[in-house]
Amino acid sequence: MSDDLVTFGETMLRLSPPGQERVEMAESLEVHAAGAESNTAIAAERLGAVTSWMSKLPDTPPGRRVASGVRKHDIDVDVVWADEGRVGTYYLEQAGKPRGTNVVYDRANSVISQAEAQEFNVDRIQNASAFFTTGITPALSSTSRETTANLLQAAKKAGTMTAFDVNYRAKLWSPDEARKTLTKLFQLIDVLIIGMKDAETVLDYDGQPAQLAHHLASEFDFRSVVVTRGANGALAWNDNVIHEQKAFETDTHDAIGSGDSFTGAFLARRLSGDSVPRALEYATATAALKRTIPGDVATVTKREVEAVINENTGAISR
Repeated sequence: MSDDLVTFGETMLRLSPPGQERVEMAESLEVHAAGAESNTAIAAERLGAVTSWMSKLPDTPPGRRVASGVRKHDIDVDVVWADEGRVGTYYLEQAGKPRGTNVVYDRANSVISQAEAQEFNVDRIQNASAFFTTGITPALSSTSRETTANLLQAAKKAGTMTAFDVNYRAKLWSPDEARKTLTKLFQLIDVLIIGMKDAETVLDYDGQPAQLAHHLASEFDFRSVVVTRGANGALAWNDNVIHEQKAFETDTHDAIGSGDSFTGAFLARRLSGDSVPRALEYATATAALKRTIPGDVATVTKREVEAVINENTGAISR
């Protein structure tokens, strides 16, 4: 059976001290498998899509730990195994103001940063309904940029819908470097997801979210544009109509991965045939639930998401 959604990208080991402890003082670290594309695949699976995550890992204990951490969420793990090399890791400190959340990456020269498109199961991408990746992957290396472009081209050639989250990471590259690379990839994208803050930083945009969606759709001929606005909710442009969705109230325990869960839920519900407003509702409710869950993954059920939706107002179209 073909996948509804195939995602591609790096998943790392997330190492977190307990509570609000500092890494340099920690005597123990919690371990989670963490990556935007695998997070998205897991959320999509939980919201009804048949998904798989595609990547490259070293055949080592840390590499196998990443794979098992993703596989336990019942999605298909399609990994190219390398005889040697390293997985990326990141250290996460969580705290309130004025410290805030801090991420320290240790991912340079990870195995996937040197992976080439021909190493992967391209037929799987071409037979899927949709292919998804993010702006994190081309930020890893020049090889990763070429690999991302080649896989997107393969998907487009086969008629597979392509979806892409800008997901800018300032610790990986500069806004100028990101803008030059990502705008070249935009011609290969059907559905774009972009945070308003990323639009301001990477695209140097200073207008309103609805204007941004119209502008991007017009300039790059996207099929749909989704703009996330944090506490202000989200909106989507589709068929020249803007659909808005308010954020749902949530108590934040762990915000990491909430954007990925939003994207996974949105794509899953669109692939199932839901309207854009309905998909926005599912996406926003899933993100709200994720913020209550430790780790990067939205371990939610469709019933829980629908309960959040039913307790709140719906989307507004104009």
